[in-house]
Amino acid sequence: MARLNREGVSIHYEVHGNGPAVLLSHGYSATCRMWDGQIAAFKDRYKIIVWDMRGHGESDYPNDPAAYSEALTAADMAAILDACGEPRAIIGGLSLGGYMTLAFHLRHPDRCRALMLFDTGPGFRKDDARDAWNQRARSRADDLDARGLAALGTSDEVRMSQHRSASGLAGAARGMLTQENDGAIRSLETIAVPTLVLVGANDTNFLAATDYMAAKIPGAKKVVIADAGHASNLHQPAAFNQAMAGFLSNAG
Repeated sequence: MARLNREGVSIHYEVHGNGPAVLLSHGYSATCRMWDGQIAAFKDRYKIIVWDMRGHGESDYPNDPAAYSEALTAADMAAILDACGEPRAIIGGLSLGGYMTLAFHLRHPDRCRALMLFDTGPGFRKDDARDAWNQRARSRADDLDARGLAALGTSDEVRMSQHRSASGLAGAARGMLTQENDGAIRSLETIAVPTLVLVGANDTNFLAATDYMAAKIPGAKKVVIADAGHASNLHQPAAFNQAMAGFLSNAG
């Protein structure tokens, strides 16, 4: 376990194993603990790097709303790779972590050896759809302010995560879960590295997004995990790891 100082904001990250570097980013309201199954499965062949985003887990929960943003999250990812001595890595993530994988590629395509997009979407081309998403994110933040950590619910990824307070999660919802523009979705056709697009068959909110990304990203490999929901790596770990292993053996 290690910590990175990002202009006064401490970021928690962990490095497990040796080999080609794989940076994994968790979903909103989860932590790096959601990747424990993948750490165990892959650390003998890969350098698995996991971390807690701002406002989550063991990272800091800054009070300044400006300390949470897509740009800062992508910069945190770059700084973690720098700290690990990795100019390039395989970049992957689930849900918000998958979106931030696209955000990172948009800013640092030269640092991406391959991409893994799990149970996620690329954002929205249309302003009204993006506005509706952002309103839901802000409502989620308001609920966290009002009810504290009880507002998180009991999803699988939430149950295995520990947060010190709801304040950071509210800040992350307003600054990181919201989306400023259509940059990520417009970048799909420019992706020129091997890409895995994976979704749980029961993750109905992201099935169409998965189809869209797989169609737009040149040469993308699409995998649907049977009997899995949004946290497909937790619901069907063996099938998830098999798909990830097959992809990594060719990509890294």
